[in-house]
Amino acid sequence: MAIPFSYILRNLWARRLTTALTAGGLALVVFVFATVLMLDAGLKQTLVTTGEYDNAVAIRKGSETEIQSGITRAQAAIIETHPAVALGPQGRRLASKETVVLISLNKTGASKPSNVVIRGISTLGFELRPQVKLVAGRKFTPGTAEIVVGASIAKGFEGTRPGARLRFAQRDWTVVGVFDARGSGFDSEIWGDADQLMQAFRRTNYSSMVVRLADTQAFERFRADLDTDPRLTVEIKREQVFYSDQSRALSTFINILGLTLTAIFSIGAMIGAMITMYASVSSRVAEIGTLRALGFRRRNVLAAFLAESLLLGLAGGVAGLAFASLMQFASFSTTNFQTFAELAFRFTLTPAIAAKTLAFSMAMGLAGGFLPAARAARMKIVDSLRAA
Repeated sequence: MAIPFSYILRNLWARRLTTALTAGGLALVVFVFATVLMLDAGLKQTLVTTGEYDNAVAIRKGSETEIQSGITRAQAAIIETHPAVALGPQGRRLASKETVVLISLNKTGASKPSNVVIRGISTLGFELRPQVKLVAGRKFTPGTAEIVVGASIAKGFEGTRPGARLRFAQRDWTVVGVFDARGSGFDSEIWGDADQLMQAFRRTNYSSMVVRLADTQAFERFRADLDTDPRLTVEIKREQVFYSDQSRALSTFINILGLTLTAIFSIGAMIGAMITMYASVSSRVAEIGTLRALGFRRRNVLAAFLAESLLLGLAGGVAGLAFASLMQFASFSTTNFQTFAELAFRFTLTPAIAAKTLAFSMAMGLAGGFLPAARAARMKIVDSLRAA
């Protein structure tokens, strides 16, 4: 015979203040836990959506980023003419030879500059990234010192609006447009003509090469052909995989730091829940004795107090998750440890994160309430009634 659930709810309601305070402490920990997971999910989503599944990226073997890479013009020509590379409407190979460098720009309202990625692309660079759409101005004209900036750059850095001029690499560059890349990593970049940027930065080699595959199933053969070609020293990755790899170092840092803080805070929250439940047991000694006298067994008492703890944890989890969900309206920018450039992304709440968060909060409630529940279950009937 189980103790009615309504009795458990009435006990929590009778101690509204202590219930709210305990649930509030759990909610703070849950908020930290959820925002860490949301931050990591937002980072990964931003970088994964940067790439197209049908695109492949070639960089020099051993290079972890495009900035460290180098591909000669001869190597780029070999890659571009491979049969696996798709043909465009006018019979042109869908390939973009690109150069990537870093420059420093002043953030809006900040005294210290931050690194920003400058990407030089070929004429087909936009066509290979269909998620990139112009929202202001126009595309740059090939062969000129014109650039277009990502939406995050236009919002967060000085002098990046259309019509403005930026000076870097001993040249003045005119901003002619702003593009939106649907929250991907390209929003944190500036694009211009690859050949013009190579001349300005005195580069002789490209940083990377992006190609569209004629048949996405032929990727493995394409990679094997380039890997065994003695003229090439490049490695090929799907574009989504390549950009996903760029998040590894920052993702690891976010998880270690965030989960360490969560672990420390959760100890305090569980102690708070334990104190609350011990106080509840002490104030209800007579009730416990009466329940036992009415025929409820020790396991029924244990289950009832554990249920109270789980409900406390659930209440804290729901409250903490509700507050964490508001973070989706905020954006976050930091330095990507792989590229050392500014990267803007958003907090992302997924059903999996919500489920993990609620499970974590209920686990804290269960851990904090187990010992008090065990104490209540061990009480003898005679001693409980005598204490009344």
